[in-house]
Amino acid sequence: MMLAKPLELPCGAVLPNRVAKAAMSEQLATLSGSPTRAHLRLYEKWARSGCGLVITGNVIVDRGAVSEPRQVVVEDDRDIEVLSAWAVAARSGGAHCWMQLNHAGRQIPRTLSTRPVAPSAQEMTSLRGGFARPRPLTASEIDALIGRFARSAQIAVKAGFDGVQIHAAHGYLISQFLSPLTNRRDDAWGGDPARRRRFLLAVVEAVRGAVGAGVAVAVKLNSSDFQRGGFDEDESMAVVDSLGDAGVDLLEISGGTFEATAMMTGAPESTRTREAYFLDYAERVRARARMPLMLTGGLRSAAAMETAVRSGAIDVCGLGRPLVLEPDLAQRLLAGEGAVSTASPRRVRIPRLAGAGETIWYTEQIHRIGRGRSPRPGRSAEAAMAKYLLASTCDALARRAVVR
Repeated sequence: MMLAKPLELPCGAVLPNRVAKAAMSEQLATLSGSPTRAHLRLYEKWARSGCGLVITGNVIVDRGAVSEPRQVVVEDDRDIEVLSAWAVAARSGGAHCWMQLNHAGRQIPRTLSTRPVAPSAQEMTSLRGGFARPRPLTASEIDALIGRFARSAQIAVKAGFDGVQIHAAHGYLISQFLSPLTNRRDDAWGGDPARRRRFLLAVVEAVRGAVGAGVAVAVKLNSSDFQRGGFDEDESMAVVDSLGDAGVDLLEISGGTFEATAMMTGAPESTRTREAYFLDYAERVRARARMPLMLTGGLRSAAAMETAVRSGAIDVCGLGRPLVLEPDLAQRLLAGEGAVSTASPRRVRIPRLAGAGETIWYTEQIHRIGRGRSPRPGRSAEAAMAKYLLASTCDALARRAVVR
């Protein structure tokens, strides 16, 4: 079975199998951004899942750039002991564990920041009331942000994580630099596709320099942001070429932003039948990608995953939400082709809130595992959403007193 075979990455690291736990926001940190005992309990559970690779939820490189109030922040080594404990917990079952590094850019709710930064002063269009207009970054601030990614990566490796994943998807800061909709600059960091991708490539280079040649450096990239006039497949392909030149060890394919939530809501029914939401893109990019590919989104059965890997289109199958309700799913998938996830979330009945509501419902299940409890599949999506929005608003207001 191909899924069960090890995969050697360009840096020399060897993943024990081809199933990965993809990044999901945990929202379990203290208001100042420190990991907690809940992270350890959660990742101890996922360490026993059977996955060969476990990727953390997005860890923020700047304390002022969180998109949710209880995200982990790594700016310095003040939390090195608990970060090390987190790495030990996540690696306790034999999997490799990578820390995902991110900066929210303009995708910061107004309750958390009234003056976020971004490549340009382009505010969120469909969610304008909840997000403030960003301030354009200066050239010196861009240089400093590149250094922040490198510093956070260095601390992650010092704490015991096997590698890092740079989040360049879903409309966050690096994705904002890549998109012509959100990057209206005409300088060294924008104006044409080559200059728009310069920030991502500079981050990759700085991170590689900070962690060394033998540590895994991965990137999560949108196939498209699914917005008219935005980051499209042609530009994405060009980024893949450049990432190959940069020596990236693994490329995870995703898609969408907060304004066009393909990563939350998936794909048309024809694609759902094939299970993998972005497999068509992966098949096209395979011919030019010089690094292993990971695909996350929609994968549910061992048969579909085995077919995708055996075809050569991808090298690693990413699982996110199914592992919340079925933490042992990877073990069952690797045991035989008959295994399939039966996870079925509750959805809110308002179509416009479907993507956000489902995400919040899963976040509540993650919190239950972090408290040492079992998931509660019968929980109402509306009740989960109401509880989350109240708690998140209170946490955001309280965070302002803690983080200045």
